[in-house]
Amino acid sequence: MGRRLLASVLVLGLIGGLSAPAEAAATWTPAYDLEGACVTLQAFNGSSSLGYVFKDSVGYGFTGTAGRAEPFRFEATQLGRYLLRDHTGAPPYQSVLGWVWAGDAYGDRADWTVSSSAGRYRLVSTATGQQMGSYLGGLGAGSATMALTPATGCAAVPDIATGVSGTPAPAVDSGGKLVGWIDAHAHITAGEAFGGSMHCGDAYAAGGAPVALAGCASHATLGWGALLEAIIAGTDPVDSSEHGWPSFTDWPQTDTMLHEASYFRSLERAWQSGQRVLNVLLVANRVICELTLEHTSCDEMDQIRAQSQYLRKMQDYIDARSGGPGKGWFRLATTPAEVRAIAAQGKLAVTIGVENSEIFGCREIQDVPQCTTAQIDAGLNELQSMGVSGFYPVHKFDNAFGGTRFDSGATGAAINVGQLLSSGHWWQATSCTGPADNDQPLVSDGIAKLLELGVALPPGTVLPVYPSGDICNTRGLTTLGRYLVQKMMDRGMIIHIDHMSVKTATAVLDMAEQAGYAGVTSVHSWADRTLVNRVLGLGGFVASYAFAATDDGSGTPAFLDEWRANKALANGTRITGYGVGTDINGLGSQAEPRLTAGSSPLVYPFTAVNGTTVTRQTWGTRTFDLNTDGVAQYGLYADWISDLVDQAGPDKALLRQQLLQGAEAYVEMWENARS
Repeated sequence: MGRRLLASVLVLGLIGGLSAPAEAAATWTPAYDLEGACVTLQAFNGSSSLGYVFKDSVGYGFTGTAGRAEPFRFEATQLGRYLLRDHTGAPPYQSVLGWVWAGDAYGDRADWTVSSSAGRYRLVSTATGQQMGSYLGGLGAGSATMALTPATGCAAVPDIATGVSGTPAPAVDSGGKLVGWIDAHAHITAGEAFGGSMHCGDAYAAGGAPVALAGCASHATLGWGALLEAIIAGTDPVDSSEHGWPSFTDWPQTDTMLHEASYFRSLERAWQSGQRVLNVLLVANRVICELTLEHTSCDEMDQIRAQSQYLRKMQDYIDARSGGPGKGWFRLATTPAEVRAIAAQGKLAVTIGVENSEIFGCREIQDVPQCTTAQIDAGLNELQSMGVSGFYPVHKFDNAFGGTRFDSGATGAAINVGQLLSSGHWWQATSCTGPADNDQPLVSDGIAKLLELGVALPPGTVLPVYPSGDICNTRGLTTLGRYLVQKMMDRGMIIHIDHMSVKTATAVLDMAEQAGYAGVTSVHSWADRTLVNRVLGLGGFVASYAFAATDDGSGTPAFLDEWRANKALANGTRITGYGVGTDINGLGSQAEPRLTAGSSPLVYPFTAVNGTTVTRQTWGTRTFDLNTDGVAQYGLYADWISDLVDQAGPDKALLRQQLLQGAEAYVEMWENARS
């Protein structure tokens, strides 16, 4: 309980029955310092005590005996708002009949807006606007003020501990350089993406972990969410019990892509273990949204707006759980200077980007662009007003700016169907030598799997035929694409080239080289070595997808192999800091356990790269271990980073150095783009 609360309740205890200022004349301010407080409530009508609140049969009443007072735990649900729990853990809620009753779970009516004045508190139902007081002899809708007295015997808040202890090394060195690793590609706002229902769970929620991490009926056995996850991730749509908090029997796993894996306590664990910058990509896709049975707007800009609001509310929520405005460890940064200021306080700087296929509505239909330069200018203005630092001009589909880089296998087949629905045509490809956009993106077994899962193609659809072997998208940077890239450079915005076709990315890098523009990145292994080398040559920033440290048997590259290959490029000597791209909550799996984890496991507890001590993290009744779970949820990136460095052999010192210089290298790239 905060010092201000302690002071106020002690003063109130000393003055006893002295009259409080008249409520009408009092200045009531939001109460921010009650998170975690264990108190009793004494109700007053003016200066007259109504008694202490005690627990009755179904609700609560008043007693003149302090020893019978019910202890209540306060848990912040947003700035100035709280969920209360009585000693049994039941949340008091404003019933439709007027009384305040004991509930069995958090809901809108169990949310209380709390303000204070001169040592007294007002509790108002956030949902109904009714003030807590006396109602027909019991606790209910009234006009009482409350005195709060420290108590014992409160229920614990269902929460998730980070498992990190000790004092971290400074986040800024003596020369003013940032010291810490960066996740340059994450999707922690996925709960609001794709129309708001495709993803099960949230990174935070009023009501805490039991609400944010509850299972979803739509994702249970043969539910539409389970079928969609089977298409995207290859999971089993039949054996899906969908148990979330507290047992987590089915998720999170490394391949459960439509379930929340970045709960804020797990983000906090990574920050406490040395992360200093988190680049959040607001993500959207109209076609995928329209495949869901429940959604809000599928317009991609609407999805981005919703996630921008979600991110700001998340910052407020973490502030509320940390003692008030500005006190949280999770801070949004819209400029490089803000990143440096946040890191200097030892907090996590959260930058904002965008990754979607029809940004500003700029899709193409049969090669006809669906936007104008005026729409592009207005869209850029809007993104910058949101604090967006940069974005992907091209994502999964060809659009009005250029061609996309192909996915492969069953995922490629599904996305190519989306391409057809978005643009009216399949991907168009030709054989190529050298850098390629992938091998054949639509094959018979891939489309057969989609049909088995109930994906219907438009009537009369003729499947495309592609050359065998390496192929390249025939589409490159368009006239509108050139306009967009130039405007991004004029504004100092970061251009993410991943997902661009070779032809498109090559043209973008030509423009950047001609302008001497450093603000280009490849941050989750979606560009070939030739393009990565050019990014490094410009002074851009490179990060690798967070694959397993070494071979995990999945056929995906190992992170160490990727890092060494990029380091060996002609411009590899320009790498001063290196990043990680987790793609958490994106439509990509996380790292499986190392094949050698059984014989050479990460040993718990371990010392993180910033000097803190880290034990296993537990969600509810499930405890996670990198050696057996892989990176099933974001908190395990604390473990993964340490294990990654340990697996680097003779390169251990250099890898550790470059990871801890990753945040600095990213910020320097951004500063150079804006100069």
